[in-house]
Amino acid sequence: MAKTNFAYEKRQRELEKKKKADEKARRKAELKQNPGLAQEGELEEMDGDDAAEGDAAAAE
Repeated sequence: MAKTNFAYEKRQRELEKKKKADEKARRKAELKQNPGLAQEGELEEMDGDDAAEGDAAAAE
C-alpha cells in the first residue's frame, strides 16, 4: 500500500490559506479605496468569512 505524502498535503493546505488571505486583503483594500461600493450584503459576507476561517482553524 502506498504511503500518504503528508508534506504535499500540508503544502496544499498552506497554499489555499495564503490564497484566501490574499483575496481577503484585496477585498479590504478595494473597500478602503472605494467606500461607496460597500453594501450591507458585502459586509455581512466578509464577516461570515472570518467566522468560517476561525472554525476551520479550530477543527485542525
